Amino acid sequence: MTIPRIVIAGTHSGCGKTTVAGGLMGALVAKGYRVQPFKVGPDFIDPSHHSRICGRESRNLDPFMMGETGCRDTFLRASETSDVAIIEGVMGMFDGVDGTDLASTAHVARILQAPVILVVDAKGMSRSIHALIRGFREFDPTVSIAGVIVNRTGSPRHRAMIEPFLALPALGWLPRSDEIAVKSRHLGLVMGHEPAPHREIAALIAEHCNLDAIILAARAAPPLPATAHADIKVAPGSRIGIAYDKAFCFYYRDNLDLLERSGAELVFFSALTDHLPSVDAVYIGGGYPELFLPNLASASCTMELKKAAGDNLPILGECGGLMYLARDVLGEANHRMTGILPASATMTKRVQALGYTKGTITSKGAGFLTPGQTITGHEFHYSQLDPDRDARFTITLSRGKGIFNGRDGLVSLNALGQYTHAYFSPEFARCFVDAAVSFSRT
Repeated sequence: MTIPRIVIAGTHSGCGKTTVAGGLMGALVAKGYRVQPFKVGPDFIDPSHHSRICGRESRNLDPFMMGETGCRDTFLRASETSDVAIIEGVMGMFDGVDGTDLASTAHVARILQAPVILVVDAKGMSRSIHALIRGFREFDPTVSIAGVIVNRTGSPRHRAMIEPFLALPALGWLPRSDEIAVKSRHLGLVMGHEPAPHREIAALIAEHCNLDAIILAARAAPPLPATAHADIKVAPGSRIGIAYDKAFCFYYRDNLDLLERSGAELVFFSALTDHLPSVDAVYIGGGYPELFLPNLASASCTMELKKAAGDNLPILGECGGLMYLARDVLGEANHRMTGILPASATMTKRVQALGYTKGTITSKGAGFLTPGQTITGHEFHYSQLDPDRDARFTITLSRGKGIFNGRDGLVSLNALGQYTHAYFSPEFARCFVDAAVSFSRT
């Protein structure tokens, strides 16, 4: 398949990569292109902005969680009806797992045979920028860098000192514009549904970047061989509720697609404002429940979910969803939650875990788990969970912290709570859908 595509990489975190990627997406959408966005790595926040800008669901590309074949499959499937794919990188271009190349932006660029645009922050540099650019160009010759976008140039004179000696084509020169930025909170940037200066950033990119040259670079990407899609066994006849609102909004789109492809009908609802819908299973992702604890404590859904759990409704909660399944959460005050899982959660001021997770389901626990299955994902949270002494865990992690000393997957009845934001395998998705089908027949 011939899909025009470009990777927006950075020399380091904070160089302006996210601003350039989002602005480029917006500028191309404004010119009438159908832009398919992607994000390298496990991040949820940047894709939410991409989706809002492009009007198409952004997808994660992460070789650690998905494997190389999974990255190609997701890319091809999502890009079929697009004019161009824009892939935002992660960290510095060569920064991967544990200081290796694995799951780096460069790794994904090689998997997709995609040309790269390198974003370079020129603040505080003139001639030194050439050493930086030449180093990135020569470090890994298997990565094709089509050009650079020079960010935060201070003046026309600053540009004039740099431009004549560049080792790569300059595809854009962005002036300093500290006023145009997406605001942050304690867990990262605000989500895509919150106010952000997307139009202003797109206008800045359109004014100061060569969009025609960028499109030409994207079109120079070679064809990719189509991947053979493995057949997925379908178990129709179930409805899975997806808690989706300002409190719970961290979901890998591939996970939701996989549930649908496995035969489930997805029913989106708000745990903050809606009653629990008539469903056969519930999936509660991560997000920012700590910002809405009084609302969740008084929400009708909270008690309704507790009652449904008593009826053996299959429930999966991840990170923020795990907190919601606990008895209570201590923030500035103590707030009652569903009480489905035998544990209490406490918000802290310091990050408690950050990084990839990998583990094995070691006991059946909740009815939709199969011992021996592996689980991969990512954890990032500022909360701690204090489980009861007799609490049962069903996931043993070979990588990651989990809930307690490498144990994750707290279970009670037919409910499972974990700090791992899992990237579903077809087997895991099918087990969850099968559990929903079984519940629908009771």
